[in-house]
Amino acid sequence: MARNPESGTPEGNTSRALPFPGRRAPDKPDISPLTQRLNAVWLSDIHLGSRGCRAEFLLDFLESTQCNVLYLIGDIVDLWALKRSFYWPSSHQAVLRRIIAKAGEGTRVVYVPGNHDMLARDIAARQFLDIEVATEAVHTTADGRRLLLIHGDQFDHVVLCSRFNRWVGNASYSLLLALNQLANGVRRRLRLPYWSLAYYVKNRVGNARAAIETFERAAVHEARRRGFDGVVCGHIHQPELRVIDDLLYCNDGDWVESCTALVEHRGGRLELVHWGDLQQPLKCERTASAAAEFQLLRLPRLSAR
Repeated sequence: MARNPESGTPEGNTSRALPFPGRRAPDKPDISPLTQRLNAVWLSDIHLGSRGCRAEFLLDFLESTQCNVLYLIGDIVDLWALKRSFYWPSSHQAVLRRIIAKAGEGTRVVYVPGNHDMLARDIAARQFLDIEVATEAVHTTADGRRLLLIHGDQFDHVVLCSRFNRWVGNASYSLLLALNQLANGVRRRLRLPYWSLAYYVKNRVGNARAAIETFERAAVHEARRRGFDGVVCGHIHQPELRVIDDLLYCNDGDWVESCTALVEHRGGRLELVHWGDLQQPLKCERTASAAAEFQLLRLPRLSAR
């Protein structure tokens, strides 16, 4: 059995299952939940106010983790969706309350608005409910690396397509999200854990994969141009942690499709984690440095039964 290079434990059984009646949990989880206080956590593309938001998973993550700095990298509240149709269930309010509570309890919370919550950019360089608002931010890891933090919508212009193709793409994505919800409704009835159909399909469509790679290289180019050691962004709902052209590219994913976050451990090590019905590490820095090419993440990586 392969071993996890970061922990020295077998990779085949690294998940912790939420209590779920009728589904057998892994016998001996090899990696405990994120119980130690983290240096930093990055979240983006939560899309509170949209029907696709997996607020229950995010709330569990927020209640289960502690960190010195919480970075919110855009599209936290989906003002576009709220304008189309008002939707604000109690679970979405609970997530917002928990974030505000963390700020009040001493966690430094930095909010970098995205394109779906662009109105918040009007209050950049100010504090609101103990939350710092900025158009971009810089984070220095415990081992001294400087990371540029941006949402990523500023790179939309590099992914060129016609207005018709953009319309088709948006319509296809909306359909894919609806199918994602339907598929996971069936999986829940079968007592199976959450699985991202949207992530699976998106990375098997050639044009979509090419657009993602163009975006990634544009983000890395911007970080290099400005003298940073890496970049952390969101926007494209594509969790990733890998080295591109000798710079670290991190995308913390989203809470509509993949339910992922980027975390920094006490020593400065970065890790991408999935937090759905199963909670598990997806990719660590050592893996990111070793893999120059894109590798499809397993969301989630299911333990052998």
